Amino acid sequence: MTDERTRIAVVTGAGSGIGRAVSVELLRAGWSVALAGRRTETLAGTAALVPEGAALTVRTDVARPEEVAALFAATVDRFGRVDLLFNNAGTFGPGGVPVEELPYDAWRHVVDTNLNGAFLCAQAAYRRMKEQDPQGGRIINNGSISAHTPRPHSAAYTATKHALTGLTKSLALDGRPYRIAVGQIDIGNAATDMTARMSTGALQANGEVAPEPVMDVADVARTVRHMAELPLEANVQFATVLATTMPYVGRG
Repeated sequence: MTDERTRIAVVTGAGSGIGRAVSVELLRAGWSVALAGRRTETLAGTAALVPEGAALTVRTDVARPEEVAALFAATVDRFGRVDLLFNNAGTFGPGGVPVEELPYDAWRHVVDTNLNGAFLCAQAAYRRMKEQDPQGGRIINNGSISAHTPRPHSAAYTATKHALTGLTKSLALDGRPYRIAVGQIDIGNAATDMTARMSTGALQANGEVAPEPVMDVADVARTVRHMAELPLEANVQFATVLATTMPYVGRG
């Protein structure tokens, strides 16, 4: 985005992990950022990492339509428009649970957060971007290596991430007339709390448990920023960023 007026971002799941890293990267680069997440104290912690930054914290459960609507209303009220949504909030769900033992409530929670929440946020951003002047903006969905290849015992997570790829493609097509660019970043083994177990051992497709390499989450954040700051005439449709030697190519 070359127009200095258009640097307003909404980041979901901004209180930790990838969401926090991306928020910090954008704030340090001069973006104004609405930080969304379910815990007010962690959002405040993200904002405190860049005290000079223009940050707005909004407690949001992305699975609740009324809270998503309030998030985007608060963002526009504070900053005037929305130029970027980093659709990042997500959950893996109960780990290590075979599909035949996965409780329906756990399945629903993962679907509500990873897919329904992503849709609600994208829909709200799309509406704002279509109607604002100047028109347009960018949506970046946080996919996963699991949008391509599953891990064992990950039916809910993998299903939602595959579905997110379809959502990305559909939004990218529908957004063309309105200068709304939509892409997806698929991330493998960024060093966050969610991947802390990787260093001690993760279940592999052959049934073994083995440690996996991780990469610095800041490298993911820089990639998201690169995607975000392209002019709207250019779009990274899909990017895969992963620890170089993680077991992905050839997994299974």
